[in-house]
Amino acid sequence: MMALIDCNNFYVSCERVFNPTLEGRPVGVLSNNDGCVVARSNELKALGVEMGAAMHLLSPQIRRQAVLLSSNYALYGDMSRRVTEVLGEFSPHVEVYSIDESFVGFQGFDPDALEQYGQTLRETVKQWTGIPVSVGFAPSRVLAKVANHAAKKHPAYREQGVCKLMADSKATQALLKQLPVMELWGVARRTGERLRVMGIETAWDLREADPKHIRRHFSVVQERIVWELRGQPVIQLDDMSEPKQQIMVSRSFGRLTGNPHDLREALRQHAARSGEKLRKQGSVTSAVMVFIRTNPFRNDLPQYSNRVVISLERPTDDNREITAAAVQGLRRLWRKGYAYQKAGLMLLDLSPKANRQLTLAETPQTEADAERSERLMTTVDKLNREFGRGTIQMGLPRKGNAWALRSERRTPRYTTQWNELLVVK
Repeated sequence: MMALIDCNNFYVSCERVFNPTLEGRPVGVLSNNDGCVVARSNELKALGVEMGAAMHLLSPQIRRQAVLLSSNYALYGDMSRRVTEVLGEFSPHVEVYSIDESFVGFQGFDPDALEQYGQTLRETVKQWTGIPVSVGFAPSRVLAKVANHAAKKHPAYREQGVCKLMADSKATQALLKQLPVMELWGVARRTGERLRVMGIETAWDLREADPKHIRRHFSVVQERIVWELRGQPVIQLDDMSEPKQQIMVSRSFGRLTGNPHDLREALRQHAARSGEKLRKQGSVTSAVMVFIRTNPFRNDLPQYSNRVVISLERPTDDNREITAAAVQGLRRLWRKGYAYQKAGLMLLDLSPKANRQLTLAETPQTEADAERSERLMTTVDKLNREFGRGTIQMGLPRKGNAWALRSERRTPRYTTQWNELLVVK
């Protein structure tokens, strides 16, 4: 058996740990630059605020009732680490799936005692970190996801916050028959639409489908989901995180700017971040699309939006080459007389770096240069990973630049900054 442990309304819960006056109030956490809502308390959901709602479009009535906070990722990341450490006290088999979710293995545990064990786990995490969690037990990862969803949402399990599903139980069958197939972990919207055309509308319909038929029409991962729904653990976390075909990094500026240096600095940061993501999935890129735009909601200002694709001499994962392409793209796009709000880039035509074959159209690179590039990027990634992102950068950003994050509503980083520690009087 295994369990999916999911932190409830994680970002909001982190804020409430250090500010108990937020309990019972509608609370939302905003995206970078305070643009839109990325996390909601149950009270805010009850007011009808959707995920991704733009802050400036929220009604005055909701804004008077709600507490809207800037994202505080340093705090959330550290609290996530603390929750994971507590989970390690209950099992040596902990797989972190996201900042607020982990799969925990309970091989060899008495199945009849798991629900009580789950209650103890919930109480301990809450007592030691202040974060409420839901626990879903099942023999496979996909079923554990379903069990966790039931522990959060289903009236029969919500009060206890723990749900255990066995492969062939009546409770499992009932839940799967109620669950739309598109809400299953690993079933994307387009895949769900194709499944519905085939008459597969619920998770139970997919469980009862012919696995070979599903593999023939979709993929081996979709076939494995069928087996997982039947209680056979055949999916690994790597199966659910296939390499992306495109990588985009962009961000709205903290304030409008007409200074080309601001855009150049922003694109340098985006190039470094996209290169890091590219290397993490073991890919190289052959082209970089650069885009800039003004604020479309400022009708009082002249509007401009444009993009350009820069082809690279050869596929690469080197930050320096991606940055050079981004700067080249900016030179082509830049127009004087506009107040820019956003700049970004997208890496295109991605391919696996391993076993890549050289094509006739590429500019060749010596083996020594390729080795130097790989050593340099490996060192950059290692230093940024160990000492914090931004330790090694492509050029130093100027103080007071326009593209810096706007975090006017950010709470203190209580657990990671000495000068922002909680003060008890």
